Amino acid sequence: MAGYAAPGFDTLALHAGSAPDPVTGARAVPLHLSTSFVFESAEHAASLFNLERPGHVYSRLSNPTTAVLEERIAALEGGVGGLATASGQAGLMLAITTLASAGDHIVASSALYGGSHNLLHYTLPRLGIQTTFVRPGDHDAWRAAIRPETRLLFGETLGSPGLDVLDIPAVAQIGHDHGLPLLVDATLTTPWLQRPLDLGASLVLHSATKFLCGHGTVVGGLLVDGGNFDWDAAHARHGRAATLCEPCDGFHGMVFTEESSVGAFGLRARREGLRDFGACMSPHTAWLILQGIETLPLRMARHVENTQRIVEFLATQPMVGRIRHPSRPDHPDHALASRLLPKGCGAVFSFDLQGSRRQGQAFIEALELFSHLANVGDARSLVIHPASTTHFRMDDAALAAAGIGPGTVRLSVGLEDPADLIDDLQRALKVAQKAA
Repeated sequence: MAGYAAPGFDTLALHAGSAPDPVTGARAVPLHLSTSFVFESAEHAASLFNLERPGHVYSRLSNPTTAVLEERIAALEGGVGGLATASGQAGLMLAITTLASAGDHIVASSALYGGSHNLLHYTLPRLGIQTTFVRPGDHDAWRAAIRPETRLLFGETLGSPGLDVLDIPAVAQIGHDHGLPLLVDATLTTPWLQRPLDLGASLVLHSATKFLCGHGTVVGGLLVDGGNFDWDAAHARHGRAATLCEPCDGFHGMVFTEESSVGAFGLRARREGLRDFGACMSPHTAWLILQGIETLPLRMARHVENTQRIVEFLATQPMVGRIRHPSRPDHPDHALASRLLPKGCGAVFSFDLQGSRRQGQAFIEALELFSHLANVGDARSLVIHPASTTHFRMDDAALAAAGIGPGTVRLSVGLEDPADLIDDLQRALKVAQKAA
C-alpha cells in the first residue's frame, strides 16, 4: 500500500498482506492449493531450511495464500506477525506449548469458552501443565495465583456466556510486574471493536471460525504476536521464557530471541509448533476467511446495531430474567465496557429464561430464524443452551463461577432484519409461556 503511511482499518481489511499477482495480474488473493514449493537450487533449498532467507517450503509451515491472511490479521491487530492454525483451539494449544513445558503453570480467567476450560482443566494436566482459574475482575486473585513456574496469563475479551469484560490494561500490568505475557482471546470482539495489543496484551488469539469468517463455512484459528514483550528481561529477572531465551536442541542450539528480537514467539511457534504438531490451516480455509474479513467493518457495525435492538426488546419481556450484556447499566462491567469497548460490546450475549426446563426447551425449539447450533459469529442468528451443550463438562461450581444457570440461553445475533428477529423471539416466548 505505497503512499499510505497509516491506512485505516477498513483499508487494511481489504488490502493488508496482498498485492496484485506479479505473474498473472490477478487482483483477488490467489488460492495456492499446493503442498510444497520448488527450490531454485540446492543452495536455495538449504538457505530456506536454515531460516537464512524468507520463502515457502511446505504448506504445513507456510503457504502464500495463508501468509496473506496471517499478515492481514497482524495488521488489523497491530502485531508483528500472525500464525494461522487449524482451529482456535489449535491456536490456544500452540500458544501454550510455545511457552510452557511439563511442570509449568498458567493463570486463566474462570469465564472461558467451554472448550478452552476443558483443555486447561482436564487435558493439559495430563501433560504436566497446571492452571489456576480466577475471576476475571479479581485482580488480587490474578496476583496471588502467580507462581515461580507460571508462564502465561490468559483471558477472553468478553467471557462466555456471562460477557465478563476483561480489564486488559490491569491484568497486562500484573503480567508485566511479574515478567508474564497476557494472551487474550478476542474472538467475540474482533479487532474492529477492540485491539488487545493497544491495551497492553502481548498475544492475541482468534477463533476465525466466528466473526472474522462470518459465513459459517470453515473452521480456523489465528494467533498474533504483538512483538511488544521483553522475553529476555522476563528470563533475566524472573527465570521465565526459557523456551525462547535458551538454546533449543531441536534447532541445533538456536536461541529464538537472538534470531528475532521482536518476533521470537511467532518464530518458535511456527518453526517448532506447526512443524511438530501439524495443526496448520488449509489454504482454501485461509482464502475463505479472507473473503469474510474484507467485509468485517460493515458486518460488525450491523451485528452491534441489531444486538442493541434485541437486548432492548428482551428487557421488556416478563419471561426474561437477567440479561448479561455489558451495554446494560445493571451489568457489573458496564462502566469498564464503556471505557474499553466504546464501539459496542459485541453480538453474543446470554439471558436467563424464567420458568421450567420444559419451557426453556419449548422456547429454543419454537425459534425459526435463530438456528439451534453450537457456533457464534455467523451472519445468521444462532441460539444455544450452554449448560447442556458448550459447557456440559463443567460441574455445578464451575458453571456457577462462569455465570451459567439451568435457564441460561445464549444468543448470537446475526445480520437479518432486526424486526424479523424480534418477531421470532416474541413468538417463541409465547410458545414457552403456554408450555408451563
